[in-house]
Amino acid sequence: MGDLERRFANPPLEYATRPLWFWNGKLDTAQTDAIMAGCKRSGYYGFGILPAQHMSPGFMTAEFLNHYKHAVDKASELGLKMCLYDEYWFPSGSAGGQLAEVYPDALSKRLDMDAVDIDGPGKIARSIPAGELMAAVGMRLDSMERIDLTAQVKNGKLLWDVPQGKWKVMIFTCVVDGARGLVDYLDPKAVEKFIMLTYQKYHETFGEHFGRTIDSAFFDEPTFHWVQGGRAWTPAFNGRFRRKYGYSPAEYYPALWYDIGDDTAAARNALLGFRAELYAEGFPKVLNDWCREHKIELTGHQDQEEIVNPVGLCGDLIKCFKYQDIPAIDQVFQYGRGSRAYKVVSSAAYNYDKRLVVTECYGGISKMPTENLYKEAMDQFAKGINFMVPHAVWYDTEKVIFEPELSYRSDVYGRELPRYNQYVARLQMILQHGRHVADIAVLYPIAALQAGYYFGVGKPYEGGVIPPEADYMDIGEMLALSIRRDFTFLHPEVLDERCSVEGAEIRLNNTNNHECYKVLIIPGGSTISLSNLQRIREFYEIGGKVIATTKLPCCSAEFGKNAEVKAIVAEMFEGESAGDKPPYRRGVNPKGGRAYFAPKCDAATLKVMLDDAMGVYDVEFESEPEAPGGNLSYIHKVLDGRHFYFLANSSDTPVDSWIRLRGRMGLQLWDPHTGEIRGVETEYLSDSGSDVTRVRLLLPPIRSIFLVSAR
Repeated sequence: MGDLERRFANPPLEYATRPLWFWNGKLDTAQTDAIMAGCKRSGYYGFGILPAQHMSPGFMTAEFLNHYKHAVDKASELGLKMCLYDEYWFPSGSAGGQLAEVYPDALSKRLDMDAVDIDGPGKIARSIPAGELMAAVGMRLDSMERIDLTAQVKNGKLLWDVPQGKWKVMIFTCVVDGARGLVDYLDPKAVEKFIMLTYQKYHETFGEHFGRTIDSAFFDEPTFHWVQGGRAWTPAFNGRFRRKYGYSPAEYYPALWYDIGDDTAAARNALLGFRAELYAEGFPKVLNDWCREHKIELTGHQDQEEIVNPVGLCGDLIKCFKYQDIPAIDQVFQYGRGSRAYKVVSSAAYNYDKRLVVTECYGGISKMPTENLYKEAMDQFAKGINFMVPHAVWYDTEKVIFEPELSYRSDVYGRELPRYNQYVARLQMILQHGRHVADIAVLYPIAALQAGYYFGVGKPYEGGVIPPEADYMDIGEMLALSIRRDFTFLHPEVLDERCSVEGAEIRLNNTNNHECYKVLIIPGGSTISLSNLQRIREFYEIGGKVIATTKLPCCSAEFGKNAEVKAIVAEMFEGESAGDKPPYRRGVNPKGGRAYFAPKCDAATLKVMLDDAMGVYDVEFESEPEAPGGNLSYIHKVLDGRHFYFLANSSDTPVDSWIRLRGRMGLQLWDPHTGEIRGVETEYLSDSGSDVTRVRLLLPPIRSIFLVSAR
């Protein structure tokens, strides 16, 4: 038996879970010691302390910091690790109210618009509202002609001789919002002030533990939606935009509220795409840079990740993790609530070559069945998450704000926690390492989502404007849970910058997580980057397989390129109808490339197109087992040259199905529930010239296994 097998049977404590620990009562050093020791006996490997309601002493007082230092000292003594939660309660960014008191200039800002319609010819004299002037624009309503009037503003007034026609005159200003005392997430200097009130104070108090006992930091639920209308902005926007792109964004501001004609999609992508970049660089990156300088890693998650359109929440749910060491997601309130977003966040890790993906899980579920400890872990780990943070242990069990209370003191969960932690430790020991394998890439349609988004409509908390054709999360769930074919969401910039087309495959050229895609899916959307489409056409022309769903793109994310997008789309997707069952078109080229389009794409239609495109899959279930009350799902990773297939049945029904694995392999069955390793019977087939290993999968309800290739 090798070292990995021995460690799997008895996983090291370092791979166990590390819960959030809500400090929701009067702090007492003896009680702190007792809770920490008891939780270690339950199999926990550490904590993230979350200061909460009912805590005394007050947040960031000297007495509070002394109690925190005592807990970190105790963790060091017990051989546990600590994660530095960066706020009082949540969302992150107010320093428990101190930011508004100490640095009011660092508070969030928003974009306002003052608009008036006027018939020309005539004159307009309009006072500029308070705030930083971002743009003044006149737009002729019949032709969408726009004139940048910003230079016409003198002494606080816009003076303009209005030409003939009906015009809308708009003045855009950036004003202080300050909702909930939150920081301007788009301004690195403002975020540095937040750091001075939290991260830096902790380091000054127990800096000797950073990079040792304290190995990470955690931010929680930053979002644009707290700002009025979700219109988070920053005064430096125009200057930074001009420095990057070489032109002023002023004349495109009307697209944030209105359709401005042929430039609408490109204008929204320019402005909202840049806002997403400012957020990624202004908040996560600034925190991450500080953490790296102090020898710890940064994790943390956004709010409302499961919403289809993230533009009004965090800008871009993949890009916001670009500069963050450990992407993360929130899964609370009900079983499976965030399921549609698991693959988006784990794909961010695959895109940017990051090893870990955190989940904050279980909180806010009253009377949660004990079985859900395992159901959630199975579903999430099969979709690429690999670091569990249970929500939560509570300091004062009489004042629990969000059930459950996941400590040794719980009559419901206490006895199960040691087994649970052993189980998750085995999953994390394997799945925190290696590279992901998937045949299918799904283009993350952020260009279409940005093109469809504008201010003044809908509730930002619920995503604001969600284009009806935006089906990418539906496609993801069909692939993962209905058809059971794993995939990766591929960010448009990553497709351009990190991918190459080789031998009818798209290759993600990362150092560690390198992937090869045989099929690329373009989910429904009106807009796509021309550079992406050109790369996809290159793939198609040398034999690649492309599937488009619901709505073909007709607009470019770049200015002046709509006609080129339409021409390439027509060239690829004007194929012959495949008939009424299933309803899709297919185009074929001389190199064997295939391009499919299904205007109404359900799981059956998607499977038929994939079967026609793929040939031999990496993993294939021969039957289509039902999975009521849960899911049947898998993930395939390669670690040290060995193949690890994690197969999980979180449902309430046993599964009996033959599965096929591409390649000829001797296999073992590794049981993460018990640590047992045993042989497994296999059959070998040849399919379309490829070797296939066939295995019978027998999984009781709420049970999982690893199938592992021999050395």
